Amino acid sequence: MNVRELLTKDRLLFVLIFSILALVAYNINFSPMLGTENQNFTLFQFFGPIVGAFLGPLFGALTILLAEGMNVFIVGNDLNLINLIRLTPMIFAAFYFGSAGKKNLVALVPIVCMALFMLHPIGAQVWYYSLYWVIPIIGKVMKNNLLFRSLGATFTAHALGSVIFLYTIPTTVTLWQTLIPIVLFERLMFAMGISASYLIANNILLLIKNRLPEKVVKLSENYNFIRGVFTSRN
Repeated sequence: MNVRELLTKDRLLFVLIFSILALVAYNINFSPMLGTENQNFTLFQFFGPIVGAFLGPLFGALTILLAEGMNVFIVGNDLNLINLIRLTPMIFAAFYFGSAGKKNLVALVPIVCMALFMLHPIGAQVWYYSLYWVIPIIGKVMKNNLLFRSLGATFTAHALGSVIFLYTIPTTVTLWQTLIPIVLFERLMFAMGISASYLIANNILLLIKNRLPEKVVKLSENYNFIRGVFTSRN
């Protein structure tokens, strides 16, 4: 497939639509981020990964990059190296979620993050924190399980975010130890939010499936609950 076949008007339109939706989600706060000031988790944590499922891993990742780029422009943050690196967690989460059942190098991301975490002087003292990142690897094996797929995506973002946090902001061993139970609750909640967001969006898009351009938006009939409701009524 050549570039013209990939970059169709319909595909670019849906990349723009999903990027705008992601941008909106980016600016709806969900909960404060422990250990930082004036930083919050947003609905972007729920919506961002699922874009990869609908547009494919590559275009899903590009869509998230576009949404984050627009947010940087709107907020007016400096385009320095650190801020650019901080854009990567959700990009890889979208790629992970969109590549379910496919063998690719995204599974190496949590492994590399574990190594980087343990090589840091502070991380080495609380190395067991990084064991959370085994979950994305398990998620690749449990490819047909939506919850594990969601857990894999959110912990991929968590792995990258934690390593960036560790190497750019002074932390203590006590902080990381305090975060361990919080992370478990937080990521389980995010995974359920990702799963719910995917199910809702998938079923809404299935209702207008015949109006969507072919080979642009990928939908799953395995999660077509609306069809099941109509079938049971008939």
